[in-house]
Amino acid sequence: MINRILKNKIEKELFKGKIIIVYGARQVGKTTLVKDILKDYNGNYFNCEIISVKDALSKAEPKIIKNFLGDSNFVVLDEAQTIENIGLILKVLIDTYPDLQIIATGSSSFDLKERTKVFTLCPLSLAEIKGEKGIIEVNRVLEKSMILGLYPEIFLLDREKAIDNLEILVSSYLFKDVLAFEKIKKSSLLIKLLQLLALQIGNEVSYTELSKKLGVSRQTIEHYIDILEQCFVVFKHHSFSRNLRNELTKSLKVYFYDLGVRNTLIRNFNPLNIRNDVDALWENFCIAERKKYNHYTNNYVNTYFWRTYDQKEIDYIEEKDGKLFAYEFKWKKDKVKVPELFLETYDSEFEVITKDNYFEFLL
Repeated sequence: MINRILKNKIEKELFKGKIIIVYGARQVGKTTLVKDILKDYNGNYFNCEIISVKDALSKAEPKIIKNFLGDSNFVVLDEAQTIENIGLILKVLIDTYPDLQIIATGSSSFDLKERTKVFTLCPLSLAEIKGEKGIIEVNRVLEKSMILGLYPEIFLLDREKAIDNLEILVSSYLFKDVLAFEKIKKSSLLIKLLQLLALQIGNEVSYTELSKKLGVSRQTIEHYIDILEQCFVVFKHHSFSRNLRNELTKSLKVYFYDLGVRNTLIRNFNPLNIRNDVDALWENFCIAERKKYNHYTNNYVNTYFWRTYDQKEIDYIEEKDGKLFAYEFKWKKDKVKVPELFLETYDSEFEVITKDNYFEFLL
C-alpha cells in the first residue's frame, strides 16, 4: 500500500468539533484510507451501502442513530452519499454529540457546509509515489501512468490485468453514483458524452456542438458534465479574459481526473511513441497532477487557459496573490512560440513543462 498524503492532513483535524468529509471517485482508495486512520483509534466503521446501515441512518433521530453507532467517539460513515438527507442527519448528530468525531466519505458531493472540513482524495499522485519509492520510480512509471492511470489497485498491476480492471471500473463502478444522481437513466448517452469528451482533451468544449452530436438539449449536456464533475470523473477549466478584445471569454475545457479512465473510454492503450494524442495526454496529466499538488499543499490558486480568436493560446494559467503564471505543456522539448502578447499585457511569468523538467512543477 502506498501511503496517502491526506492521512496526516486528516489526522491533524481530528477532534476539533468538525465533521471530516472525504470526497473522491469510486475505487480511488477512500475506504482504505479511512480504515488506515481508524485502526489507530477505538472507532467504528459503517458501510452506508449496506441496507441495515441505510435503515438505521434513515431518520434524523440522534439518540436512535447514536445507539446504532455504538459508544465510540469516533465513527466512519463510508459512501455516505447513499443515505437520503445525509447532510441533515450529520448536522443533527454533530449538534447533539459535539464530542463525536465523524468521518464521512462520498463518491459524489452532498449538501453539508456547516462545521465541516472537506478533503478530496484523488487517484495516486506522483508525489505519493515519490514519497514511497523515490524519484527514479516516478520516472520509470511516468508513461505507464499516462496510459493506465493512477487508481491505486490498478497502478500496482501488470499491463494486462490493469486493462481488465479498468474495463470493470469504467463499466461497473465509476459511474454508479453518476447514474444514481437525480436518477439519470440514459447510461448510453452518458458513455457517448464521455467518449466525445475523451477525444477533446486539450481542446475547447462546445455544449452546443455536443448537443447536436448526441441529439439532446444543450442544457442536458451542461447538466451531465456538471454531475460528472460532482462525481469526480472530470473537471472543468474556464478561459481567462481581462483586457484584450479578441480574447475568448466564455470558453471551456474539460479534463479527466485519471487518464486510465479516459483511455478506456476510447479503447486506446497504445504506447506513447505511436500515438497522435501525446501532447493532449501530457497536458491533461500535468494539469490533473498539478490539481492534486495544489490541493495537498494548500496552494490556493485560480486556474484558467487562454486563447484568442486568432489562435494565440496558453495551456494553463495560475493566478495567486494577484500574480499570473503561464505554462505550456509539451511531451518533448520542441520549440514553443512565446506568447508575447499575453506576457506584455499581463506581466506574467511563462514556462514550458516537458517530460525532462516536470519535477519542480508537479513534485
